[in-house]
Amino acid sequence: MTTTTAFVGLDCVDCGRRHDTDTHGRCDDCDGLLSPAYDLDPAAVQRGVADAADAPLPFPVDERVRAAEGDTPSVETERLADELGVASLVVKDEARNPTGTVYDRGMSVAVTAARAAETEPLALAAAGNAAQSAAAYAGRAELRSYAFVPSRTAFSNKAMVNVHGGEMRVVGGRFDDAAAAVDDQLAADYYSLSAFETPYRHDGAKTLAYELIADYARGRVGPFPDVTAVADAAPLPTPDAVVLPVGTGELLVGLDRGLSELAAADLLADEPTVVAAQPAGCAPIATAVADDTETTPWEGPDTIVGELEIPDPAGGELAVAALRDRPGRAVTVSDDDALESAVTAAQTAVLEVGGAGGVGLAAAWELADEGMFDETSEVVVVNPDAGVKTPDVLRSHLMGQGI
Repeated sequence: MTTTTAFVGLDCVDCGRRHDTDTHGRCDDCDGLLSPAYDLDPAAVQRGVADAADAPLPFPVDERVRAAEGDTPSVETERLADELGVASLVVKDEARNPTGTVYDRGMSVAVTAARAAETEPLALAAAGNAAQSAAAYAGRAELRSYAFVPSRTAFSNKAMVNVHGGEMRVVGGRFDDAAAAVDDQLAADYYSLSAFETPYRHDGAKTLAYELIADYARGRVGPFPDVTAVADAAPLPTPDAVVLPVGTGELLVGLDRGLSELAAADLLADEPTVVAAQPAGCAPIATAVADDTETTPWEGPDTIVGELEIPDPAGGELAVAALRDRPGRAVTVSDDDALESAVTAAQTAVLEVGGAGGVGLAAAWELADEGMFDETSEVVVVNPDAGVKTPDVLRSHLMGQGI
C-alpha cells in the first residue's frame, strides 16, 4: 500500500494504541474505533487550503480511487440571508459531488484502502446515499460490493446501487435492521465500508472543512494559487458558524478533524461555532449534548428525513466530544420546518436541497430566532445531498399545503 509520508498509522480512539497503516476494522486490544494519525507540518496543511485534493490524507492523490469528488461550490444566498437577518448565508453545496452526496469524499479514501487490501467483497449498511456512493467507487475500482439498506430507502438510491454495478439487499425495517443484516446475511468474509467500521470515511470528510474555509477566505483575501499565497494570507478569516446536518456522525467528526488541523497550523483567525442539526424525531447526538450525557440509542425513531434517521450512530460519542471540545451547539428541528426550508432554498436560490439540507437550513433559522445570529453574522450551511434524490418527499410537502 502506497501511503503519504504524513500518515503514520491508525490510532484507537478508546485505548490510544497505534496500529499499522494496513490495519482495517477495529482495535485488536479493545474493539475501539480507529482513526488515521498524522505527523503534519504547516506546509502540508497549507497545500490542502490551496487545493483540498492535496489535504493530508492516507493516500497520495494519484493513488486514490477518484471521480472528481470535492471542489463543490459555496453558494451565496442573498434572499435567505435577508430572511434570517444575517450578513451572509452561504450554502456549501455537496449535491454537486459525483453521486450527489458528500459521502463521495470519504468513500474515495475508503475504497482506495479496500483496493489495497485486495479483499472482496466490500459491504456496508447505509440509509441510502452512502450505499450509492460505495457502489459507484467500488465499480470504479473493479471491486464487488454489497449494500444493505432499509426498505424505506429512496428508490433513486436503490436503483443507482444496481446501475453502478453493486449488489443490494433491501431489509425490512429501519437502519439498525439493515446494519444487523450485514453479518446475518453475508456468509463470506468482507471488507466493511460502514461508517467508522472503516477508519477512512470520516477522515476523507475533513476535506469539506479545508474547502469551506478556503472558499470563505478567498472571497475576502483573494485567490490561493499556491502554498505561499496561503501562508501570506494567514491567519485566514472564518465564518461565525458552520451548520451541519448530522446522522452517523462522520461528517461532524470529519469537519472537526479538518478545522483542528487548520487551527494547529495557525491558519485560522478564529474557529467558527459548529452546529450539529438533527431532526426532532431522531436526535441522539443533539440530545446527548443538551443533557450533557453519553449518546444512547434513540427509541422509536420517526422522521421523514431517512438519511438522518440513525438511532444509534457509530460515531455518536466522537461527534459529541467534537462539539464539547470546540465552540459547538446542537439543534433539533421538525420535519415540517426542514422540508419547508428545503423548498424555500429551491424557490429562492436555485438550490435543490434535500430533507437533510433542509434540516441544516431550518436549524439556522431556529438559531436566528433564538438570537444567536444578528445582522453582522456570517453563516455557512452544508447541504449534504441533492434534492432530486427524494423529490417525492418535497412534492408531498407542497401537496400538504394545497399546492
